[in-house]
Amino acid sequence: MPMDDILLECEEKMDSALKYLRDELRGVRTGRASAGLVEHIKVQYYGSPTDLRKLANLAVPEPDLIVIKPFDPASMTDIQKAIQSSNIGLTPMADGKLIRLKVPSLSTERREQLAGQVRKMGEASKVAIRNARRDANKDVDKEEKDGLIPEDQAEKGKADIQKLTDDYEKQVADLVDGKTKEIMET
Repeated sequence: MPMDDILLECEEKMDSALKYLRDELRGVRTGRASAGLVEHIKVQYYGSPTDLRKLANLAVPEPDLIVIKPFDPASMTDIQKAIQSSNIGLTPMADGKLIRLKVPSLSTERREQLAGQVRKMGEASKVAIRNARRDANKDVDKEEKDGLIPEDQAEKGKADIQKLTDDYEKQVADLVDGKTKEIMET
């Protein structure tokens, strides 16, 4: 496998780890209401788990309120059950055609718990990035051992892989710091 392909594959793996972290962080609750808190909740809709965002319109009319308007009114109870069984700590209130979720402000203790959870997510992403680096370095070593690339090109490739790793780890740290700051705001 040519060096460019090894780098490209490594970057794709790192990019997917970063994208996964971004998606996970959108679901972490802060002091403000956000549709991202509930849009990925799985609802049992006619026997198959479906994202809430595919079953309803999600709106945030006020900083502390999420309004859910199901496309199919028959799915209201399924949506309520899914929200209650998810671990977001919000209680749905239904009034006919809408479900309202009041987002209370967070206690200091809860903010610290969420910040710790965000740091764990960030560390998991860093581990995935380092695993991609390890796999890419193994590929470089194998190519060098098989005589497909010279030693100097292998060393340059490993340096490029390390630079890529450092860049992605910095992006993870920036995301985690930003979300932690957002959580700790009152």
